[in-house]
Amino acid sequence: MGHHLFPPRGRRGRDRDRALASLFVVPTVAYVAALILGPMVLAVAFAVSDVTVADPTFDWAGLAGIERALADPVFWQALLNTCVITSLTTSLAVVGGNVVARLMLARVYGRWLVRLCVLLPWVTPVTVSSVAWLWMLDSVYSPLDWAGRQLGLLGVGESVNWLGRPSTAMASVVAVQAWRLTPLTAVIIMAGLVSIPRNIYEAARVDGAGRWLRARFMTVPLTAPIVAVAGLFCAVFTFSDMAVVRVLTNGGPTHSTEVLATLAFRRGIDGGDVAQGAAVALFLLPVLLAATLTILGLVRRMVAR
Repeated sequence: MGHHLFPPRGRRGRDRDRALASLFVVPTVAYVAALILGPMVLAVAFAVSDVTVADPTFDWAGLAGIERALADPVFWQALLNTCVITSLTTSLAVVGGNVVARLMLARVYGRWLVRLCVLLPWVTPVTVSSVAWLWMLDSVYSPLDWAGRQLGLLGVGESVNWLGRPSTAMASVVAVQAWRLTPLTAVIIMAGLVSIPRNIYEAARVDGAGRWLRARFMTVPLTAPIVAVAGLFCAVFTFSDMAVVRVLTNGGPTHSTEVLATLAFRRGIDGGDVAQGAAVALFLLPVLLAATLTILGLVRRMVAR
């Protein structure tokens, strides 16, 4: 009876399904082309031109803009800073996200309030949170310095120039980026922890496996792909972010916190050299693509085991 109600579809029916599926994909392709591919092609066009704010006419310049960027020591400093900030931020956010994810899953009274407080850094606009941190790291009115004096960590009248020295400025940028992205990793890792079947842990507990063995041989392998994906999101967001550095340090002092995004903005918008700004921004793509392919390859290898 079921055979008569649902007869097998022939080649014409399968072709119709494929055509319909392709039609449904068209809006996504159009979205990618309009919002991603279009600006990317425009950036490549600007990078091989001599377009400036004063002279917007397009004249072919070849690789002169890219060679000029590679000859600039500030570019190499910005590239190094970008990689350092991304690596440190991703590491801190992943470790912190693991801890916060377990706190969000803990069966304690007021768990909803804990989850709300954890998500606040992520849902707050990045510029607003960066301005708040700019005040908290102020060299004169910093509440962190006041707390340090109250705890005896700083002398009377002593303060830390958080954003005025290269080492503390870099540490401040990394801390703010990690604070902002830890909620994202926590939510992703929490979803991975929730997806693990409880009966696996129950069977391991019955077999005598303690908490350490369950964490080492079950939780870590099962959540490793999820943690890697969370790290990928953190790396992409940090590598391409400009707002935190722009608001806190504007790349200073002496370009010690300059990143590729702020350098491209400084050259292209502040300096008016659109072609040079596009040439600097163009280097974001191959580095991000290499990092993405590497992490996705690791995830695929983890899942295949």
